[in-house]
Amino acid sequence: MERKLVTIRKVSEIKPIKDADNIELALVDGWQVVCKKGDFKPNDLGVYFEIDSFLPIEERYEFLRKGCYKVMADGSAGFRLRTIKLRGQLSQGLLLPLSMFLEIKHIELGDEVTELLKIKKYEPPIPANLSGIVKGMFPSFINKSDQERIQNLLDYFETYKVETYKDVFFEETEKVDGTSVTYYINEGEFGVCSRNLELKEDVNNSLWIMAKKLNIKQLLQDLNRNIAIQGELVGEGIQKNPLKILGHKYLIYDVYDIDKKRYLTQSERVSLVADLQLKNNNIEHVPVTNNNIQIFKECPIMDKLLGYVKGSSKFAGEREGLVFKSTQLIGGNTISFKVVNNSYLLKGD
Repeated sequence: MERKLVTIRKVSEIKPIKDADNIELALVDGWQVVCKKGDFKPNDLGVYFEIDSFLPIEERYEFLRKGCYKVMADGSAGFRLRTIKLRGQLSQGLLLPLSMFLEIKHIELGDEVTELLKIKKYEPPIPANLSGIVKGMFPSFINKSDQERIQNLLDYFETYKVETYKDVFFEETEKVDGTSVTYYINEGEFGVCSRNLELKEDVNNSLWIMAKKLNIKQLLQDLNRNIAIQGELVGEGIQKNPLKILGHKYLIYDVYDIDKKRYLTQSERVSLVADLQLKNNNIEHVPVTNNNIQIFKECPIMDKLLGYVKGSSKFAGEREGLVFKSTQLIGGNTISFKVVNNSYLLKGD
């Protein structure tokens, strides 16, 4: 599922910022964002841009130039939103009044206006060893693995609802900072994919080099099923290698059953990865930090959960965050989401 980067949201609360005359803090769902003083009051609707939004060069966004100007891999210039601190307050994204957007004709709470406003997701320049030779778009028969952020899932905390998740057990894994890679076998065809593209075989491409090193094509063929493994390629030359890994590692975090059109449950995935490891002990899973936790009992409010994910990586330095997946199917699928460590975001680019 593609991220809804820009949506119509309701302001739940406005808080003053000490010693600040021109700015204040707005709470929008699970997010908090610094905005111009007087632009909003509680229950007002506004246009909310999530972090990682890439805004085009337009006059209404020029105030962002000093701190947000970037050029993406495709050569397009614009303004990239990220987590920052202003006057000691965490600010994530951008909240602007509806009056700035005359092109939005019909205004409904929750409406997505990403394409209408020509907003893209920021993608940093890709090193040559990762870009590869494009074969086509990411296959439609496999789900992309991008997890939703908990700040957009406030319903998960609402214990008065019948479908509450407070009693659900979750697997908790470390979110590692690398580049997403999917390997698949479908009707005998082997494929290698980056986050958005399928790549042709290339002896200079790190994704294909890892596939050869781990003998992934043969391992998947031996399973005798249509399957995709999804993981993070981490190490030297990737995202500044925050985990301080020598060489490269491929860390599996999900397995997708192409025929059943769903992700494997925790037990199914653990069993399949164990089978792969019997044939190649270099196959690795992302670090599991808790096998069975009722996270919404442990952390019944957003602030507690955001604090919970802070900590050290199993590899090196501060961890990027945690990913939670239900240990059983709910409504035919696993429920999953990510909680990113805000301290990590503030340190990164």
